[in-house]
Amino acid sequence: MQIAKDGWSVINKIALIFIFFLLLIFIRDYLNVIIITMAVIFGLLTAFAFYFFRDPERKTPAGKDLIISPADGKVIKIEKVYDPDYRKEESMLISVFMNVFSVHVNRYPVGGKVEFTKYNPGKFMAAWDDKASTDNEHSIIGVDTGAHKVTFKQIAGLIARRIVYYSKPGDLAEKGARFGLIKFGSRVDILLPLDSKINVRIGSWVTAGESILGELPPATEDDSNKYLSV
Repeated sequence: MQIAKDGWSVINKIALIFIFFLLLIFIRDYLNVIIITMAVIFGLLTAFAFYFFRDPERKTPAGKDLIISPADGKVIKIEKVYDPDYRKEESMLISVFMNVFSVHVNRYPVGGKVEFTKYNPGKFMAAWDDKASTDNEHSIIGVDTGAHKVTFKQIAGLIARRIVYYSKPGDLAEKGARFGLIKFGSRVDILLPLDSKINVRIGSWVTAGESILGELPPATEDDSNKYLSV
């Protein structure tokens, strides 16, 4: 089982505590109920950490106009909003909420060139709260496909305390490729052109790198040769 590289720091810390309690039991012969209980607890936490930070391979559907889910989870919002950060216009928002059992590695929903990145430290409200998108800790990434601009955000929640993203301006964004993860939470927003075709609905369960959220509007004749082949 492949593990997300940024998950190893958490796994190692929990595993070291587990090993410490095992050593107390087997080397020092501390057959104390509390010590044994702690060993069991941290053993289970170690196993869960391996599960939580799993990073399976995904097969991304082909199609330059396809919008692929950036996260595993449940679609909790589809609505029109204004994007003040990158698109700077009215946009179609799709929000995907990740629970503790979801794969938390995030993937590029479209291919193109990374033009914009921004990180905002912030609060840790529930991810489904309307204010979470602006008030919570979050990252913002803007990708130019050549014909359209797409914004997506990693948003922390109540438990999440660490957002990781690898993107920087000038990078090529390969659709379906990994761009980061959110440790222990929480939600990814994607903001699209208003006339994008949406193939999911609120309550739909989606898979990062595989599920098709919709399609970008057809490129104009002037834009048709601008798509980046990624």
